Amino acid sequence: MVLSRYLARLGYGSRKEVELLIRQRRVTSRDGVVLRDGDCPPHDDILVDGAPLDPPEGSVVVLHKPLGFVCSTNDRPPIVYELLPPRFLARTPVMATVGRLDADTTGLLLLTDDGALNHRITSPRTHLSKTYRATLAEPLRGDEAAQFASGTMMLKGEDTPLLPAVLHQHAGLMVDLTITEGRYHQVRRMFAATGNHVVSLQRIALGPLNLDGLLEGAWRLLSATEVASLRAAASRSSRVVAPPASDAAPDAT
Repeated sequence: MVLSRYLARLGYGSRKEVELLIRQRRVTSRDGVVLRDGDCPPHDDILVDGAPLDPPEGSVVVLHKPLGFVCSTNDRPPIVYELLPPRFLARTPVMATVGRLDADTTGLLLLTDDGALNHRITSPRTHLSKTYRATLAEPLRGDEAAQFASGTMMLKGEDTPLLPAVLHQHAGLMVDLTITEGRYHQVRRMFAATGNHVVSLQRIALGPLNLDGLLEGAWRLLSATEVASLRAAASRSSRVVAPPASDAAPDAT
C-alpha cells in the first residue's frame, strides 16, 4: 500500500490532503529521512509532523468512559470520540465502539476498526463475561444471588429466561454483577425486577480485561497479548449453548 493511501485510511486526511503532507516533507522516518509516496516503511517508523502515527489498522483500544458521554458518532454531545484522537472518526474503517454503554453508565469500553472482532464480541451467540459494579438504592433482601444464578429469571416483556449471573456483595449498598448476555439495560432491569434501583453503574471488566488503574476519560492501546486473550475468550464463550437472545447484544446497562 502506498504511503498516501495508508495515511488516508488512518484518518490523516483525504488522499489529496495526505499527498500534500508528503510533498511538504512533513512525513518522515524516525531517523529524520523525508518519506516519499512510494515508500512503505513499518508503521512504527513513520512520523507526521514529528509525532508517531495513531494505532495501526486492526487495533483495539480501551477507554474509561465517564458519566454523561454517549457511544455514538453523530449524537448530541458529549460523545466518547471527544475523548479520543479526532482522526479515529476519520479512519477507514472507523474506530467503532464494541457494543455500547449508555450515558448514565461509566467504565470499560472497547473500540476497534477490526469489524470481525467487533462482531464476534457483540454477537448474541457470544457469551463473554461482563462485570458491573452497582450502587443500589436499597439493601439486598438476601435472595437476589440465588435468583440471578438460577437461569430461570424472566425480565418484563421478554419470553426467554436470563442466563445465570453471579452477584457479589460489597460493604453497604455496593455490589458486583457478572453477566454473559447483553440485553437492553439488563443490569438495571434485573435489580428493578427484585424491587431495587441502580443509583450508579460502572463496567469494571469485559472478558479477561479490566480497567487496571486507567483513569476516567483516559484510553490506552491493548497489547497484542491482550488482544489475543480477548479473541480466545470470545471464541470460547461462543461455544456455550444457551437460549436464543435478541438479534443484537448492544447494551446491558
